[in-house]
Amino acid sequence: MEPPGPASFARGVLLWAAFAVPALTADRIGLNEPRPGWQQAAGVAVLAVAVAVSRRLPPAAFLLVAALGLAAAPALFTLSYGPALGVCALLLGLRAGRARPAVLCFAAVGCAGTARIVLTGVDPAPEWLVMTGTLLFGCVFPWLGGRYWRQSRELAEAGWLRAARLEDEAALAEERARLRERARIAQDMHDSLGHELSLIALRAGALQVAPGLGDEHRASAADLRAAAADATDRLHRIIGVLREDDDEPVPLSPAGETLEQLVARAAESGLPVRWEPGGRDPAADPHAAGPGEVAERLLHRVVREALTNAARHAPGAPVVVAVTGRTAGTSVTVTNGRPTQDGSRPSGGGTGLLGLRAAVTSVGGTFEAGAHGEGFRVRAYVPGQPVAVRPARPARAPFTHARRRVAAGLGTAAGVGVVLVGAAFGWYAYAETHSVLEPAAYAKLRLGAPAAEVERVLPGRDVNDPPEERAPAPPEGADCRYYRASGELFVSVAHFRLCFDAGRLVAKDVVPGVGLSGEGREEYEEFAR
Repeated sequence: MEPPGPASFARGVLLWAAFAVPALTADRIGLNEPRPGWQQAAGVAVLAVAVAVSRRLPPAAFLLVAALGLAAAPALFTLSYGPALGVCALLLGLRAGRARPAVLCFAAVGCAGTARIVLTGVDPAPEWLVMTGTLLFGCVFPWLGGRYWRQSRELAEAGWLRAARLEDEAALAEERARLRERARIAQDMHDSLGHELSLIALRAGALQVAPGLGDEHRASAADLRAAAADATDRLHRIIGVLREDDDEPVPLSPAGETLEQLVARAAESGLPVRWEPGGRDPAADPHAAGPGEVAERLLHRVVREALTNAARHAPGAPVVVAVTGRTAGTSVTVTNGRPTQDGSRPSGGGTGLLGLRAAVTSVGGTFEAGAHGEGFRVRAYVPGQPVAVRPARPARAPFTHARRRVAAGLGTAAGVGVVLVGAAFGWYAYAETHSVLEPAAYAKLRLGAPAAEVERVLPGRDVNDPPEERAPAPPEGADCRYYRASGELFVSVAHFRLCFDAGRLVAKDVVPGVGLSGEGREEYEEFAR
């Protein structure tokens, strides 16, 4: 909320002046019934109070102006305070955050207007329809417009905040992409170099037990094997610092190397590994529907990591690599038995298997690794195509729902307004057409006739808003009634006035419509006679 200041005070004065102009001039130019000067002054003072509290207490400002409207006209429709009522309703929607205070204000005004119409109204039904239409079109619609305006401003502010947040997220995403690229390089170095160092250690182990080799050379081969194993551990520790635990990258496999070629190369290095293709090798069969590039990399990585772990932690143990290709995907199982040579080294933390599990499950596959009999088994299933993860449906901004509620409110109010306007027009047409006294029937009426005899030819209703200001002075103590001379709508027509006293017709007059001259009145009276 804007703190009060000179600019705010000046705007308040201008608003009060805009409210006061119609309140002071509507009576003078004939748009309202003339009122005493003290009532006009009191109304202008109440408008000043309403403007003063409109910023902090918009419901109170609306109720003050509505009270002025009800005091001036039971139906709430008045040109003196109508503009101020609409503007205060607009400010109520613009400055009040919740809808409940406004709804309570509208309900209070409607109940107060209904009570005043029932107690003091001349014709309650049409007056209530006019009040309801004024409340709807002059209060509810401006309030909905102000509420929509408020939500649009809040939505614009939220949009700028979201733009700033997206910029920050883009910068974070760029930084994360850089870190992930570093992690990818580290993972590739760990897997590729670790595998090659393990094969070097295997070759050194085979050289160490080769027949015909001297003791000095056997000791050198043992030192070479230990150095390769230590280099593998150091590589694992160094790369672990650069690698992220989450979202493991998928390294590239050597160009053109199939799973069978990977196993063959490990066997040539001295690893006792056996290839058992239970079905096709998707990577080796160019005519088969392979698992896709990502799946091929994962399969190569799983087998390579499993062979590396077998060479490091179970030297001399027989290893079996079984691959089964299916239409839906490919399964690979790497099983090693009990180690037959001394030199098993402890695991460096198992991050390689954890990374494999994360990579395989991220594409919709399954991964298992654990003890199997006296050895160890790694099993992975990779689907033919990575499972597409459906993106999360973005949550709709609350302002969107709010704007829809405002639109629904406007539509509902418009529908109700159409119904009310139609009902008011129907009642107006009914009341006007059922208060018509035919000129021929009027001409037959004679002064002094009993009231019961005259009422036989009168319509069922008399005029609710008689043109008393254009009629001649009525007889003293007489009861006068007005009837329309024509059923035309939305035009000024002549009226007949019948005055009764002591149960008899004592006066009959013709009140010409607006725009008829004295000569026209004489012609109409002559025709009526």
